[in-house]
Amino acid sequence: MALKTRSSAAQAALALAVSFSLTTAMPFTAPAAAQVQPAGPDSVADLAEGLLDAVVNISTSQNVKSDDKAPIPQVPEGSPFQDFFDEFFKGEGGEGSNQGQTVNSLGSGFVIDPSGFIATNNHVIEGADDIEVNFANGSKLKAKLVGTDPKTDLALLKVEPKAPLKAVPFGDSRTMRIGDWVMAIGNPFGLGGSVTVGIISARGRNINAGPYDNFIQTDAAINRGNSGGPLFNMKGEVIGINTAIISPSGGSIGIGFSVPTELAQNIFTQLREFGETRRGWLGVRIQPVTDDISESLGMTEAKGALVAGIIKGGPVDNGSIETGDVIIRFDGKDVDEMRDLPRVVAESPVGKAVDVVLLRDGKELTVKVTLGRLEDGEEQANAEDAATPDEGKKDEGTTPDTGAQAEPEKADLVLGMGIDDLDEDARKTFSIVESVKGVVITEVAPDSAAAERGIVPGDVIVEIGQEAVTTADEVKIRITKLKSEDRRNVLMMIANRTGALRYITVRID
Repeated sequence: MALKTRSSAAQAALALAVSFSLTTAMPFTAPAAAQVQPAGPDSVADLAEGLLDAVVNISTSQNVKSDDKAPIPQVPEGSPFQDFFDEFFKGEGGEGSNQGQTVNSLGSGFVIDPSGFIATNNHVIEGADDIEVNFANGSKLKAKLVGTDPKTDLALLKVEPKAPLKAVPFGDSRTMRIGDWVMAIGNPFGLGGSVTVGIISARGRNINAGPYDNFIQTDAAINRGNSGGPLFNMKGEVIGINTAIISPSGGSIGIGFSVPTELAQNIFTQLREFGETRRGWLGVRIQPVTDDISESLGMTEAKGALVAGIIKGGPVDNGSIETGDVIIRFDGKDVDEMRDLPRVVAESPVGKAVDVVLLRDGKELTVKVTLGRLEDGEEQANAEDAATPDEGKKDEGTTPDTGAQAEPEKADLVLGMGIDDLDEDARKTFSIVESVKGVVITEVAPDSAAAERGIVPGDVIVEIGQEAVTTADEVKIRITKLKSEDRRNVLMMIANRTGALRYITVRID
């Protein structure tokens, strides 16, 4: 009877208890979208088993000579430290420490061809006098260096096996997505391969390791000695070469970087065929397109590479591309930011005729360019002073009027700069080469807008708003007109004393 007449509060409590017990006892049903997502590979044992034999340990030795003339400590005969001092100070060369000592290092690599071609990092074998490859079965072979590419930190070795070696294939790293599972294998100590698993954390990483940085970032553990080892997808294809880690201690903290095969595979092909790289070359100096530049050009977004100079004798020294152009597409590939251009050009074959889409005077046009060879042009390019500041900015909207209706600025300094006509006296004073034409900057006020942009006395104003200037009065008139138009900055092409060009915007105060 009591059960039938329990209070409303008691009935509510009982209902809540039953509800809770049901929800905790019944299995959770995930949404349909979540059910199809695997928690991760159950096991990579079968995959790893077929790949371990292709990953090798690379042992190098280098004879380092010393000019140290310090006397060798005299240790009593029979001292427990005698062997240590003899080994450290005399080495294998006999008397004296200046005979040199042998430095050994270990790294990893992997077989890419059964005939004996082995891929690794350049820093693993750099400077080595002797290279030995240790295989998973305990065998060892001397290796010959086929070629290296320091720009991407890649190297190719060749051994002469008695029987075909186990090799691994390359995959397409472009199909890999952030979150995909990957497996890293290394052989740092010659004890056999070590396997780690993780995911792709990021793509297209730039860690300032070289001009073509486009690293895959992974949280698969990569430790010292794993450099040069492969990063696999879950099909057992190499999609990266493990190259660098970020670590304060030297151990893995889950931030590793691999050279993607979309870049590495072509490098290894060239090293195998030619013993060196043969990259395409456009022959331009470039700067980033910033928000100020995109606004000046009427672009909807900041993208592309601003051409700040043309290398004399290069592929586009025929007027097809001009300073001030913004390259937005190369051979069908979008150039989203400045660093994209060197990479896509370098990946193109030497001598190939490509379409380059650019913006000039606010209009989009396409030009045909036949690429040169970067390695042939580097010495030529280095002869010029490559002045490429962090912030080259361009204003390409309105062409300034040089008419007499605009009065020159009356102040002694223009935007914090003292300017004067570039005559022979000025050339001698600032050692300015004859090829430079424009208006010389004689003074830069501290803490001025010009000083913020790195302008120094001896620099020369070549253009304002993409219009050439030859006198100080022209500069003053054009800046005054820009002020009257409420412009926020002035675009100037600046030449240094040797003639190297760069674009700079100076704030109008």
